[in-house]
Amino acid sequence: MVELHEKNGNAVFVVKAQPRSSKSRICGAYNGGLKVTIKAAPVDDAANKECCELFSKVFSVPPSRVHIISGKSSRTKTVML
Repeated sequence: MVELHEKNGNAVFVVKAQPRSSKSRICGAYNGGLKVTIKAAPVDDAANKECCELFSKVFSVPPSRVHIISGKSSRTKTVML
């Protein structure tokens, strides 16, 4: 089960990201968060941008409303919508 938290009216959850995958997708629940595969490499913030774009499409929100609030250089990230 995915643990969601509320912070200033926004949803916050943990993401385990796997970069350099064949395609970007949500794989399922993983240790209280979501596991995602990201096609982009973790170079020049490309994987983080693609992760935000993935969640903006899934939740039908503009990309500017999706933020990584911690873990930008880690595979385990905290995302805020």
